[in-house]
Amino acid sequence: MRKALINDWYYINGGAEKVIHSLNNIWDDFDHFALIDFLNESDRAFILKGKRAKTSFIQKLFTAKKNHRKYLQLFPYAIEQFDLSEYDLIISSSASVAKGVLTNHEQLHICYCHSPLRYAWDLYFRYLADSGLMSGLKGIYAKYVLHKIRLWDQLSSNRVDYFIANSYYVKKRIKKIYNREAKVIYPPVDTSFFSCNEKKEDYYFTASRMITYKKIEVIVEAFNRMPEKKLIVAGDGPEFKRIKKIAKSNIEIKGFIDRDQLKTYMQNAKAFVFAAEEDFGIVPVEAQACGTPVIAFGKGGTLETVKNGKTGVFFKEQSADSIKEAVDRFEKITFDYKQIREHSLQFSKERFETEMKNFVDEKWAEHINK
Repeated sequence: MRKALINDWYYINGGAEKVIHSLNNIWDDFDHFALIDFLNESDRAFILKGKRAKTSFIQKLFTAKKNHRKYLQLFPYAIEQFDLSEYDLIISSSASVAKGVLTNHEQLHICYCHSPLRYAWDLYFRYLADSGLMSGLKGIYAKYVLHKIRLWDQLSSNRVDYFIANSYYVKKRIKKIYNREAKVIYPPVDTSFFSCNEKKEDYYFTASRMITYKKIEVIVEAFNRMPEKKLIVAGDGPEFKRIKKIAKSNIEIKGFIDRDQLKTYMQNAKAFVFAAEEDFGIVPVEAQACGTPVIAFGKGGTLETVKNGKTGVFFKEQSADSIKEAVDRFEKITFDYKQIREHSLQFSKERFETEMKNFVDEKWAEHINK
């Protein structure tokens, strides 16, 4: 059986790439495909076991390394240029267009769906507003491109034999947009890398790429209003300078930190603060694997990974006032750090790899016996 694994792109080591790492743990004989592949060598060794993906023509376009999303209108055409006709099993890991590869009736195509294309569907109006594209000629063109992308995205969903959703939150979205059922298999979290620390220090912690929808600015604004409470912020990105500028003296902006530093800050923090609306959200689970409770926005995947009052607390709005109120509630609760750690283990990497292998093996057996 020849196997192909197609991902949207490779340029960072994020949550989607952890899924690829685990898929390569299950099967070590994939041929890899992606729109672009700009991984550094250490990330390549971890994610792709040193292999390089076959890429599309977008790899060679101007500024593709730093700003590949400006070629969004070309993504559907680019993904359809991969000739996968020699493969028996195709697994796509898709939050954009990877699921749209062309396959035939003799092939089995299973899509691990992180989300239907966010900026064409759920985040459409937010994307246009944040990009300054609500009006004007550029706005008209952007809306036209996203309209065409939506049509293609819905049509190409028929190319997938089986969908796997990374949460029940995404399962509902797949049903709404594609009218397809999906099996839920939570993403892999490397819980074995983290360990529980019951001696917490007197600071709060958050870590994320500093981009708009992660809402790091809102967390910083909340702690600006609580000068007696210390917040440590880790991460880098387009909003780093602006966030650093508005942070008051009780807030430390660390910038990029490595994995070992992340673990140390996670283990010692009294709580991890998370304000994004994520489809799943691996980092809050990593915090819980350290025995650290989570103060989280109560929408999206965190509703499935955080137990309110047991492993963390929720706030209702992505606002400074709502976070501040949640911090006040949090400080009145006594948490069992070992119980928090135990809760995180249901999202382990080993569990993901077992469930994925069993699902694919089952569907392959059905496929060849048809």
